Amino acid sequence: MIDFRLDDEYEALRKTVHDFAQSEVKPVIGDFYIREEFPYEIVAKMGEMGLFGLPVAEEYGGMGGDYFALCLALEELARVDSSVAVTVEAGVSLGAMPIYRFGTEEQKRRWLPSLCTGEALGAFGLTEPGGGSDAGATKTRATVDGDSWVINGSKSFITNSGTDITSVVTVTAVTGTKPDGGKEISAILVPSGTSGFTVAPKYSKVGWNCSDTHELAFDDCRVPVENLLGERGRGYAQFLRILDEGRVAIAALSVGLAQGCVDECLQYVGEREAFGNKIGAYQAIQFKIADMEARVHSARLAYYQAAAKMLRGEPFKKEAAIAKLASSNAAMDNARDATQIFGGYGFMNEFPVGRFYRDAKILEVGEGTSEVQRMLIARELGLP
Repeated sequence: MIDFRLDDEYEALRKTVHDFAQSEVKPVIGDFYIREEFPYEIVAKMGEMGLFGLPVAEEYGGMGGDYFALCLALEELARVDSSVAVTVEAGVSLGAMPIYRFGTEEQKRRWLPSLCTGEALGAFGLTEPGGGSDAGATKTRATVDGDSWVINGSKSFITNSGTDITSVVTVTAVTGTKPDGGKEISAILVPSGTSGFTVAPKYSKVGWNCSDTHELAFDDCRVPVENLLGERGRGYAQFLRILDEGRVAIAALSVGLAQGCVDECLQYVGEREAFGNKIGAYQAIQFKIADMEARVHSARLAYYQAAAKMLRGEPFKKEAAIAKLASSNAAMDNARDATQIFGGYGFMNEFPVGRFYRDAKILEVGEGTSEVQRMLIARELGLP
């Protein structure tokens, strides 16, 4: 029979991260959020726990685990705060994994050890001001000049790109023309501090206020030719692989936020009174929370299945898209319902559900919009 219980190792990890999130993150993250301040101390502690290296082999400084372990950690972190969770998610799936999947041995040994310990963060520069979902519309260009790549262009909405510990950004750029006339897109590693590489001031965002997000500019930015990541012209295919994996991780994060809404509501309705009763005694509230829990349950099963297929080496593009679509919808719906249950208090930043409401919307946009997920699902079903 199918058994969805976590084995002892996974359960021990889940509980460890749960306890950390509840004791170390929850009491302080609200203040960081209001100040829109990156939580370096929390990131350092997560690095010491090995969270940034969960799916990376021990020989490169990782924990030797797998992607499902990362997903479990992200879910537990996001039950408390999504800014902290996405810092880990982006640091691993977008920062370290491109190097781990496609890098040379020298690149792996140079960059991965510090990325796995959280002493450094990596970022992935894909999205551009004029091209979000249409990543093939990349305008950033890189040309070979002697022993260097010369990069010109810009990237937008790049997570973990401007912290004091950001060490490298993987940048997609047009490096030529394919035989069919299309763009040849490659990925290139650009170390922080490289001449010609400028990080703009951080964005003022609706949510994820403790997460680091910037626009990047490249003006005759020179890096060695050996900074090419993977094969020349394979950058587009590489990032599609990375995004498929990242969608499972974002699905887990979304489930965490949705579950956090249930957690907060269960506590609140047992304390709040109206018309002579605890509001949890009213069927209207009970049904709303029941629907919230049902969404969490369904979304969790979706990302569990996607992760299982990934780990077995089976095609998982459709399952990743389904998980991302279902879980981000669940997060948004639960955040809206939780805010309604809390009433006026739900509109206050001092209550977690206020943060959850602000943080939920980006989950329907980042790493592929809900519309893109539907396109992918339809394509995998063979529709034209």
